[in-house]
Amino acid sequence: MTTIAGASANFTRDLDQNYALISALADEARSIGVDFLALPEAAIGGYLSSLGDHGDTVKNTTRSLPPAISLDGPELKKVQAIVGDLVVAIGFCELAEDGETRYNAAALLDGGQIYGSYRKVHQPLGENMSYSAGSTYPVSDTPVGRIGLQICYDKAFPEAARIMALDGAEIIASLSAWPAARTQTAENLQDDRWTYRFNQFDIARALDNQVFWVAANQSGTFGSLRYVGNAKVVDPGGNILATTLLGSGIASAEVDIEGTFRQMRAGMFHLRDRRPDVYGPVGAPDDAETAKWRGLVHARS
Repeated sequence: MTTIAGASANFTRDLDQNYALISALADEARSIGVDFLALPEAAIGGYLSSLGDHGDTVKNTTRSLPPAISLDGPELKKVQAIVGDLVVAIGFCELAEDGETRYNAAALLDGGQIYGSYRKVHQPLGENMSYSAGSTYPVSDTPVGRIGLQICYDKAFPEAARIMALDGAEIIASLSAWPAARTQTAENLQDDRWTYRFNQFDIARALDNQVFWVAANQSGTFGSLRYVGNAKVVDPGGNILATTLLGSGIASAEVDIEGTFRQMRAGMFHLRDRRPDVYGPVGAPDDAETAKWRGLVHARS
């Protein structure tokens, strides 16, 4: 059996606060036997303080941007020292090898090794003004199993999870700084339409691909953003096994990865029964041929 967990917590620009919070979450995770813990997007240095036309950008300010760190820098080494033998996914702002380019990134690590890293591919609401986009979805072997990473808005794109499932991912960790709606926000954030979407995406992506899905999210507030928490563990049948709802904390579940896969994939063959021969336009660039295909679809409808 393996215990997997996602955290909901509030991370800021204060790195000392971040390390203390990571330490507290790691201690709590160890106390309940967690083997793999997903921490939120931007758990080192916090996320952007706003999104949209007035969001933080490299062009108009550097004061409110998260610190940019390298994969081999002291910040991740500090995290490794904190987590020890606990396998952790953690989000941060990555500084590329050129010393200038920034990525919204995540790393998969424990105290002895960085197993893999990921640079966010899909960028919402002007995030491209602060970060460059990644272009791959790697899957990494770890002591817990084969794990894929994605960040926040990625979960709205079925292709992002599917490509990792096809690469053998058993667990997909979705790290977020997912806020409530910017307009007509619900009084109770659990009823907010963006909370609903966050939760539905988690369920759908787990069920689509028959994988274990671990969602981590920021909680509380930062700048103009109000986060919706709802860290959770979802099984390959789309069942929520544990959730924090709006609160901070850890959602954990003890699972039998091999046994669950054998059971869930014995009757429904979502990966086996695909028809890639008819999906061509889904992966096609936005060229004339794709436009022609879209025109035919619209004409038929």
